Amino acid sequence: MKSLTVMEHKILIDAERLKYPKSGIANVCVSLIKGLDEKGSDFEYFFYGPKKNIPPTKKKINIIDWKFWQKRISINTKSFSLIHTAHQLSKYFHTVRAGQKKVVTLHDLNFLHDGSSEQKVEKTIKTVQKNLGNADAVVCISEFVKNDFLKNKKLFTLKNNVRVDVIYNGLIFPESAEFKSDHKYSFIGKKYILNIGVLFPKKNQEALLDLISKNDRDLVLVTSSAKSAYKEKFLEKIKILGLEKRVHILENVDNNEKYFLIQHCESYCHPSLAEGFGIPPVEAMYFGKPVFLSTLTSLPEIGGDLAFYFDNFSAEHMQHVYASGMQTYGARKDEYMIRLKNRAMKFGYQEMADAYEKLYKELLN
Repeated sequence: MKSLTVMEHKILIDAERLKYPKSGIANVCVSLIKGLDEKGSDFEYFFYGPKKNIPPTKKKINIIDWKFWQKRISINTKSFSLIHTAHQLSKYFHTVRAGQKKVVTLHDLNFLHDGSSEQKVEKTIKTVQKNLGNADAVVCISEFVKNDFLKNKKLFTLKNNVRVDVIYNGLIFPESAEFKSDHKYSFIGKKYILNIGVLFPKKNQEALLDLISKNDRDLVLVTSSAKSAYKEKFLEKIKILGLEKRVHILENVDNNEKYFLIQHCESYCHPSLAEGFGIPPVEAMYFGKPVFLSTLTSLPEIGGDLAFYFDNFSAEHMQHVYASGMQTYGARKDEYMIRLKNRAMKFGYQEMADAYEKLYKELLN
């Protein structure tokens, strides 16, 4: 069999998560598509996902439109030299052919740490195994995820020579400097704390209610989905603390609206208990906003020495960190804004695309 030149290699990238266009993984898929499109690569890329949600590109790209029945009757992958599964819980492309290479992006193993039932943990391990078991390379989205994976590697049966690399998620940052909104929000003009993310227990937004109970700030939450039990608990706590007029929950906002809200916030707070990466803090840093994070999982890796950290979630401690951090930021605001934006730019979509294509080349040579 004759060896393939780079030009002849076809690469299939599973972007099925674009079914949920406001999710973090969907944003990463969009960033990877844009980055690879702009590179002028010799590879021929095929993207598998819902055609309507795949972003426009400069070049003509190959799209394999996702259909719901393909979980049972999979598409023919015979012509592809490499398959890249974009997340560890994918329901697709669990088998590879002889000679094919496979890359899987591992976003987290949060199910091992978030108090999931034993039954759910066992079920999730089986799904992750189907994706990782025949992978030639596992790409972790942070050093934290890599270390967590290596620590729990015994839970999975892997290829003997599997590579484990770190490639940070890449973001597409806005080109515009100013954003406008048609909404007449009551909190614009006030000092408000912003949080972006699903309203889930692991995101720990409940701690932010304790924080604002100790100061006069409003709290704005931008959510794409919620765990019903946690949302009920969250709404009940708002009533108990008498914060009904100071907490604002916005659902499924588009990117321009999100950037408008970041641009006008006083700060961004992310007291998450479990993060594989942390896209919203990076977006806030790009706008030069002071960022307050938990010390848990990957967040110190993302914020570095420019973020302020909550060591615990008592109301008094969080307020102390917040007041002290805002004072420190305010004393050197211009310097902080420049440094925060520069740090955010390290997590750009082009950097991510470069790293993935380098990996593809190494696996196929």
